[in-house]
Formats: sequence, structure tokens, C-alpha cells
Amino acid sequence: MAFSRALSALVLALPLLSVSALRTKRALCPDGVNSAVNQACCALFPVVADLTENLFDNECGDAAHGALRLVFHDAIGISPTLGGGGADGSIFTFSTTELTFHANIGIDDVLDQVGPFITKYADVLSPGDFIQLAGAVSLTQCPGAPRIPFVMGRPQPIAASPPGLVPEPFDNITSILQRFGEVGFSPAEVVAVVGGSHSVAGADDIVPNQQGVPFDQTPSLFDTQIFVDVLLRGTNFTDGQGAQQGESETAVAGTVRLQSDGLLARDPRTACTWQSFVNQQSQLSTAFGQGVTKLSLLGQTASKLVDCSEVIPKAIAFTGGAATLPPGQTLQDIQASCPTAAFPKLATQPGPATTVSPIPQATDS
Repeated sequence: MAFSRALSALVLALPLLSVSALRTKRALCPDGVNSAVNQACCALFPVVADLTENLFDNECGDAAHGALRLVFHDAIGISPTLGGGGADGSIFTFSTTELTFHANIGIDDVLDQVGPFITKYADVLSPGDFIQLAGAVSLTQCPGAPRIPFVMGRPQPIAASPPGLVPEPFDNITSILQRFGEVGFSPAEVVAVVGGSHSVAGADDIVPNQQGVPFDQTPSLFDTQIFVDVLLRGTNFTDGQGAQQGESETAVAGTVRLQSDGLLARDPRTACTWQSFVNQQSQLSTAFGQGVTKLSLLGQTASKLVDCSEVIPKAIAFTGGAATLPPGQTLQDIQASCPTAAFPKLATQPGPATTVSPIPQATDS
């Protein structure tokens, strides 16, 4: 569709904009410390520093995970038929409406953390711009995650997103792919965005009375472990409505698997892409970065946005190792679903098995 082609062309053009910027004369910012190609970007350096120090605490923790989640829940709220502003910040401005949507369960906690910063810098950034900036900076807190472009100039949101546009963990695979497809995402891009984001994420409120339950064994690393853990037999499984199945057969104690992840890993339309990311760190980082950039532009007019990618900190190099099997597990415990490629060989972690700790919450003392 034309909408999809336009998005793809824009995403491809953004890296070129950054390269061109590097070849342009830089000017010293009013703070006397930073410099920028575009003076409009100078105002963002203190915002980024504040986010890094005082929201994210210089770590890939609960606040960083939440900021990334907010990017998705705000941006996906657009439809060619139902309307919505996409990446416009409506989830903040019209929170009294959008937080009533079942798909946005737990977003109130994220806005409790991020909201005061959006208000603090309201004279510098629109809500849509701030959410995307915070998401880009959050990724630079997580080793292995990509450094993505950031563009500024999104207008103020004018209305709440229509309900039913955010895919939910218990949706069937056809519904999930159709929803993403409406806004120009291929099945392969869905796997990259969903799998990559869940590599540094945890469940809040989905599992009853539990917060920060990781989706894989390494929630503070952007890595490919999730593409292994989700395929293990007996992994803790939740339908997204509070009910858990297979509680006594948890393959990785302390983690939870969403139904949507399990389906993406096993459905014929997406299984081979899911498997292809196992121990392909660079491939995942690139595909995920392109997908999140695409999300950040939904509903926006590219020609009216200013490229301020230069304010985003450098990515942290990947510090982890290869994806592995939990103690006592073998490849026989993997439910491989790709018929055209053998599952990669994996080492098994030495025993005994341990329980993955919950992600510390930002409000913890």
C-alpha cells in the first residue's frame, strides 16, 4: 500500500540525513559545551542528560523498559480507517481516555514516571516528541540495543486514539499481523519489534500480584536470549488476562511467556524469522532499530520534522555472550517450528538451575 511504501522510504532516508549532518558545519550551543548542526537541537542536550541521570538512573531498568513500552503504545494508535494520531503523544494528553483501554494496562505506572518530565519540558518538546526522545535514550541504557534516529517537530495531539488499536498479548496471530499490517509492518518486522522489545522488558500486572516478571533470562541486556526462552517447552504461559497455564512446568523459573510471543515463535508466517534471530545480535539490532524508527514516524509528516539524532547518546556495546539453554535442557526441549532451517546449536548453562529475579521497580527503596 502507498502508506507502507512511504514509511519504508522515510526510514531508509533517515540514516542518510544523519550522515549528511556529520558533514555539515557544527555550531556551539548556548551552553558553551555542546555543539549541533541545527541550533534547534541545542535545547535537547539538557533534556537527555536529565533523562539519563534522573529517570533512567544510567541503567537498563524498569524506567527504561517503561519508556520503550510507551513508544509502542502511543505510536500504534493509528488506523487508515479509524483514525488516530500515531506517534503524537495522545496517550499522555488524553490519558484519562486511553488508560481505560485494556491493552494499556500498566501504562499508568509508566506515565507516573515519565509524565512529570513531559510536563517539565513542555516548552521544549511536544508530548509526541518527548515520548520518542525518551524511547531513543532508553535504548542507549541497554547494552546491545541500537542507537536510533530522533526527529523533532511533532504537533500537539488533537484527540485520543480510537480503542482497539493496540495489539494485546492474548490476541491471535492473524489479528496481530493484520493490525501491524494496517500501518505498514510486514510479519518479519513484527517479529523484530516485538521480540526485540521483549528482550528488555517484563510483565507488570499481567501475572496477578507480580511486577517486573522478565520475559527472558537477561532483561537488562538487549540480546537474542528471548528467541530461545520462548521456544522452550513448558515455559510459564499467560493469556494476558491474569490466568496462567502450565505453572508447574516452568522451564525458566522466574520468567513468563506471553501468548503472543509464543504464537509468533511457532506460527508458519513468523517462525523462521523468530528462529533466525537466535545468536544473530547484529541482525536483531539492525532490524529492531529500523522497526522502532518506523513506529516513531507513524502519523507524522517527515518534511516538517527536524533531525536531532545527534543528541542521542552512543549505544552501549553488547557485553553478553551467546544465547544458551537453561541447566538440564537440551535442543530436544526446543519447540522449533521453522521447516526450512535447522535450529542453531546451543550450549547448556552449568547447573544447578536458578530463578531469574524480578526487575527492580522504579519505586522500590
